[in-house]
Amino acid sequence: MTSSTLTDLAASGEPFALIARDGATVEVLRGDVVDVDLLGDIPLHDGDGTPREVLALVPFRQVVERGFVCHDDGAPLRCLRVTDHGSIPLAEALRELPSERIPLGDAGFDISDDEYADIVRRVIADEIGRGEGANFVIRRDFTATVDTDPVTAGLTWFRALLQHERGAYWTFLVVTDGHVAVGASPEAHVSAHSGPPAEPGTSIVTMNPISGTFRHPRGGATAETLTEFLSSTKETEELFMVVDEELKMMSAVCSDGGRITGPHLKEMSRLTHTEYMLRGSSTMDPRDILRETMFAPTVTGSPMQNACTVIARHERSPRGYYSGVAALFTPTVDGGHDLDAPILIRTAYLVDGRLRVPVGATLVRHSDPAGEVGETHGKAAGVLGAIGAVDRDDAPAAVPVATAIDEDAPADAPAPRLGDDPTIAELLASRNARLAQFWLDPQAAEGGPFAGRDVLVVDAEDRFTTMLGHQLHHLGFRVDIRTWSEVTDAAVDEAGFVVFGPGPGDPRDGASARIARMRDLVARRADALRPLLAVCLSHQILADRVGLDLAPLASPHQGLQKQVDVFGVPSSIGFYNTFTARVPAGMQHLGETEIAADAASGDVYALRGPGYASVQGHLESILSRDGLPTLERLIGFALEPAQA
Repeated sequence: MTSSTLTDLAASGEPFALIARDGATVEVLRGDVVDVDLLGDIPLHDGDGTPREVLALVPFRQVVERGFVCHDDGAPLRCLRVTDHGSIPLAEALRELPSERIPLGDAGFDISDDEYADIVRRVIADEIGRGEGANFVIRRDFTATVDTDPVTAGLTWFRALLQHERGAYWTFLVVTDGHVAVGASPEAHVSAHSGPPAEPGTSIVTMNPISGTFRHPRGGATAETLTEFLSSTKETEELFMVVDEELKMMSAVCSDGGRITGPHLKEMSRLTHTEYMLRGSSTMDPRDILRETMFAPTVTGSPMQNACTVIARHERSPRGYYSGVAALFTPTVDGGHDLDAPILIRTAYLVDGRLRVPVGATLVRHSDPAGEVGETHGKAAGVLGAIGAVDRDDAPAAVPVATAIDEDAPADAPAPRLGDDPTIAELLASRNARLAQFWLDPQAAEGGPFAGRDVLVVDAEDRFTTMLGHQLHHLGFRVDIRTWSEVTDAAVDEAGFVVFGPGPGDPRDGASARIARMRDLVARRADALRPLLAVCLSHQILADRVGLDLAPLASPHQGLQKQVDVFGVPSSIGFYNTFTARVPAGMQHLGETEIAADAASGDVYALRGPGYASVQGHLESILSRDGLPTLERLIGFALEPAQA
């Protein structure tokens, strides 16, 4: 394929895509476009069954496939059915692509800084402060008018991103009828590639949670300025929370639950992020993998279902493709498809002469409204500066101009990687000392102290239950996870052991159908004196049933790691709660119920009694270093009467 192809594409009026992901070439995809309704409708095969390569733009509204809510703008699930896939050298593409700066008019954010700061305050108070979740991403859009031909603008911005951005996972341009999307996404949401030949039909699934944003000072980042960022409690906990959320997804699609490696730095021209890599194996269709992982918590929040509800409450307009994915399905030799799907962030959209650059900030209990406003400015400036729409700072270019124009000219020395600095590397590695070894090591597939037993896990709209399911499997259980709305009374009566899971919301809210049903199920099981374990929200419901008071915490414990005493054993556990059961300081028993509580505050960490046990913390979380042994002890206590 020659460079003239790019000129031909601009003039043809046909749909196409340009993708740079290996640092050396630009892939050129051409084909025809079809819009479909569901992920399962993505046309991966021709009518005769021949595998087809497809690039799909998946909008945020696709979360309705999982039963989640959204502002529905009707953005199409757009599929480029690839008929030709070639590539050209990166330097050649840079010479061919237009470079004239594209003027913008009427530029600015659709929501003022003061209005956005007010939204941040409301989310912290009304959502995180009332137990609706641990973190939420709320976006605002930078918009402007563009008079230039949209394809020319897209090609120009694509060239600018290639030249002035570094560290992107994909740099891309997708042009379809009436729609241009151009961006440099730092984050691979999910990929699935064929596994070893000895395991046909198995894919290696990878997810790449990125969180924490360090905006480089003018002149670039240094080890000294980065150290302060990496030492931030807010930034560290923000990353841990999104890793937990993506492990929920990995646990849903991977038979081995997945394991984490890292952390690493994602160093870009104007921003640096922290990241982990998650890997596991799956036999699912790649479209199903994509559905089960919609969408990244780094651009939505957690727990996912409630995050979508919160987004709908606080964002004023639909998201379009922001926080969705660009999903490339590539045929494999065995007739299946590999999947490579970056998140659609750091992306500019041009429709009907209007430029839109959506950006969001992750809001957590520590968030400062002014700081989150500044983060959205930094992210928007990162895109706008890279495409040349605003003045660029002094950060180094991704591709030195001399190399792009004259291949015989000496290349500039690559910018030093701060991640290679010994102090930075040590500071990053030290984070793992806080984490559960269960998710860092390969997980044993068989055996365990409860081998051969069945367990019903009731999901109360927090997919921490998928991670909990893998821990239970590790302990030997045969695990059946069902949502609260589909669990029947008979299923709860007949199960040998039941684990009631966590969920968002106020445990005192009897008007909530979910809370009311969980109350009924916990009471039914406890009244029958059948063994159970209750976690977080369900622990609070059980505490209320045995006569303990419930109250909101003064400050939510969302993504908080604490060292607590669990019936005489000091345990490091991760907490995601806004409400707590509380007893008078020093109280250790109420009737037959034994209580493990904070000696000063009376906040209840665990309960145990005849046939039951409960825990406020999330033993399945990466923050629970002592999660697995604590889980085993509590289950053993709950099962003790049955074993006897």
